Amino acid sequence: MAIPALELIGLRTEFRIRGAWHAAVRDVSLRLERDETLALVGESGCGKSVTALSVMGLVQPPTGRVAAGRILLDGQDLAALDGAALEALRGDRMAMIFQEPMTSLNPVMTVGDQVAESLRIHRGLSRAAALERAGALFEEVKIPSAVQRLREYPHQFSGGMRQRVMIAMALACEPAVLLADEPTTALDVTIQAQVLGLLADLRERHGMAVLFITHNLGVVAQIADRVAVMYAGEIVEQGPVGAIFARPLHPYTRALFAAVPRIDLPGQALSAIGGRVPALDAMPKGCRFAPRCPLAQAGCERPQVLAEAGPGHAARCHLATGEFALHA
Repeated sequence: MAIPALELIGLRTEFRIRGAWHAAVRDVSLRLERDETLALVGESGCGKSVTALSVMGLVQPPTGRVAAGRILLDGQDLAALDGAALEALRGDRMAMIFQEPMTSLNPVMTVGDQVAESLRIHRGLSRAAALERAGALFEEVKIPSAVQRLREYPHQFSGGMRQRVMIAMALACEPAVLLADEPTTALDVTIQAQVLGLLADLRERHGMAVLFITHNLGVVAQIADRVAVMYAGEIVEQGPVGAIFARPLHPYTRALFAAVPRIDLPGQALSAIGGRVPALDAMPKGCRFAPRCPLAQAGCERPQVLAEAGPGHAARCHLATGEFALHA
């Protein structure tokens, strides 16, 4: 079997709360193949961004730590690397598009210098050569008047254009793995569609593996090959996008779909998921979704395992391979 572009094995990331360590991500295992888009889906606070930050080596003591598991980039274990070795990889073989471009871009540096910085560090280019390459990247991500806009600052760009700058920064060194943390959240629908189309084109052109973090199931249907649904730091369901959309198994996945309005169902009654994601220091002992689950019954008080429920389709629910699955 070919080595995946990125593989997480039993990842556990913890944060310190009142002197004790609590897991924000627990026993997460994911496999991201080359030239594939894997969507990581879930409510805010489910651990999606922490998973990406763990991969990038940006969860650091004394407040956070990667406590267990392996993070393999092209078979190389990142968890065993020191800070200098990780810095050599970040922005080069792996890159990340952060959630909010206005707070991720340096307000006192021109956008051209910010894109050129990684090229100067990782490729050893001169400032002039790096800026020339940055201009080409701006054209690739469809920023108008690309060469002129290199000299401008982030506040002179709209939200959509700032997001394109972030994409250009991430793609500067042609990474093998791109982590996109809700890159379309703050954008209107028209700009969102443009950015998604741009990411799809760039993935095809550069052959990248993309971990796309989102809570928008419409975006997932448009861009993903496979889906992993996360709740309270655990993967509760994963499988091909077609299988997840056609036959979601986990009650949480079904609840997410029920909360999405559909134009083909004019009489649809929208449903909300009662309660909220539990705090890190107040996690249920068994199934973490059980306190909010309308199907909770005997057995849910025990810890659940991610079990196969179909070809490439797995769910963390003891009902998923029983009555619930049979009548889905």
